[in-house]
Amino acid sequence: MWRLNKVRHKAGRQQGDSLEELRLKRREQERALRQARRDRQLVSKRLLLTEDEEQPEVTMDTTPGGQDVVNLFHKLQHSGPEKEAHLKALSKALRDPSAQLTFIKQENSMHLLVGLLTGSNAQCRLQAVRCLHELSHSPHTEVAPACLPATPYLLTYLSGPSTKFTELCLYTLGNICPESEVVREKLLAQGIIPALATCMENQRHNLAVVEAVGFTLSQLLQTKDAVEKIIPMVLASNLPSHLLSVLTPDPKFGLAPAIECAWCLHYLICSIEDTRELLAVGALLQCSSLLVSLGGAVAEGNKDDGMELLVYPLLRCVGNLLSSCPAEDLGTQTGDVHLVAALCALIRAYLHTQPALARETTWVLNNLTAHSDEFCSALLTLNLVPGLIQLLPFSQGINTMTLRVLANIAYKKKEFCLRLAQLGLLSALCATLKMVDQEVVTLSLDILFMLVVSGEQVSEEFVRQDGLSLLEAIQYNSEGEMRRRATYLLEQRLLSHQQDLTATLS
Repeated sequence: MWRLNKVRHKAGRQQGDSLEELRLKRREQERALRQARRDRQLVSKRLLLTEDEEQPEVTMDTTPGGQDVVNLFHKLQHSGPEKEAHLKALSKALRDPSAQLTFIKQENSMHLLVGLLTGSNAQCRLQAVRCLHELSHSPHTEVAPACLPATPYLLTYLSGPSTKFTELCLYTLGNICPESEVVREKLLAQGIIPALATCMENQRHNLAVVEAVGFTLSQLLQTKDAVEKIIPMVLASNLPSHLLSVLTPDPKFGLAPAIECAWCLHYLICSIEDTRELLAVGALLQCSSLLVSLGGAVAEGNKDDGMELLVYPLLRCVGNLLSSCPAEDLGTQTGDVHLVAALCALIRAYLHTQPALARETTWVLNNLTAHSDEFCSALLTLNLVPGLIQLLPFSQGINTMTLRVLANIAYKKKEFCLRLAQLGLLSALCATLKMVDQEVVTLSLDILFMLVVSGEQVSEEFVRQDGLSLLEAIQYNSEGEMRRRATYLLEQRLLSHQQDLTATLS
């Protein structure tokens, strides 16, 4: 019969489209997901606000957006007690895109900032990095390369004691790294990967810094040359282990760092063919365990704001790792069968509010059950199948992926087929066979075949539910594979069985 394989999100394992097209589609999908993340969204660039952002700047006569950057630049060239105030005014002025271009075109402007960045005055250093941070947020592509003279110092300061300063350095680096290959090559040569690894190790208890490291790393991992130049360096470092250590079920640790690190892991996993290294350091087990915790939380009615933003990348990580995990290792790599209960809880919790998340979850459930008798059995023993059957009327890909999960169960054992029939799957299939979606109908025929061949009582029940007329309608109104499958079921299984039954009774 027709075997249902695991479904992947990985571009490299898909068929039919070119690799570049698949990468573009994946990036578009990722971009759509990230748009829902609001203030915690992984955007192309991120701007940190200062603590006095709401306070009016009393030292200046004009609004920050209209500052004369040339005048401020000339003032900063001369030493004086007002230097810190001038730098603060300059950082506000540099929010204007036109002012950013004006500033970098001034002769020695970046060298001036670098000098202040490396000077002895701590407050001037902080304001200088704030100016660089504003520049890094520029929409103009020529601004990021202009910041390169400062990057060696930004990397050096990642090991500094000031959280605020380290954050600004990290977000500045994260903003400029996607701009051009030249910028990335310089940053890689200057040691940005080991610097991020060291920073994360030293600051692993500092939530703000961990989140900033995750953002900067995710920016690097999403660039077009990441597979060839960046990911091998990341895998060779201890960053994967550090990322996993952030994925803790401890709510006190905070969602934001975990969200950033989970997306980093997703970008790593979906960009490499061989995931054995990540499996070896416990990536699948850690992500699965956290999903179990989150599933348990939502089952109890606890859906903290932003929790779904963590669930998304975790689902991607688990789903893709399952696709490359040997079937014999699934049990140890995923923890225990409670993962299926957690996934079903997530589906129920987000079905109406986040249908895309529900679809992602059924995709993971499909990959989990594709080659595992244990997890298929768990869906039955934990009485989770009725909830899955209730998903079949839903569209947006939820019903098709749910049918794949049910087909995985039916494929494993004859006893499973009988149990599915007892739980009401036949009447649900009678409804899906009437749907317009050809994939839904084809998958329904797949499952129906496995149920019918499992026992005569199933065939009789399907006939009693007027199933023959449904198949005849498909046979006469459809084309190709659906017609062939409907014809085979009618002629080879159901009609012949009905004739045998009639002969026996007579």
